[in-house]
Amino acid sequence: MSGETPEFDDLTRDIADVPAVEVITTVAVHLMSAAAVNLGLAEGGEGHKDLDEARKLITALAGLVTAGAPEISNFHAAPLRDGLKSLQLAFREASLVPDAPGTGPGEKFTGPVYS
Repeated sequence: MSGETPEFDDLTRDIADVPAVEVITTVAVHLMSAAAVNLGLAEGGEGHKDLDEARKLITALAGLVTAGAPEISNFHAAPLRDGLKSLQLAFREASLVPDAPGTGPGEKFTGPVYS
């Protein structure tokens, strides 16, 4: 079969076989990573900051974590909540004019975040 292109299904895992908890946590980790990069928190990426992008990513993460937490158990949700809170606090710290409590990224889903 050399020279033939493998079928797409042969290259990917059948999505029906992926547990929901794995999909939710994987997406959450990607959102966290992207937000951290845009906050300038990535190793070697101190010069990069895009707070507008970070706000969008943190808000999406907050919605996912808030909606998904009851479905994936506290064992999986707790570290996601901790990471989300850390990103929300890092955003507040990185902002020249911090948002009022309750109006920061994702806080419409999580409530106000305090240090």
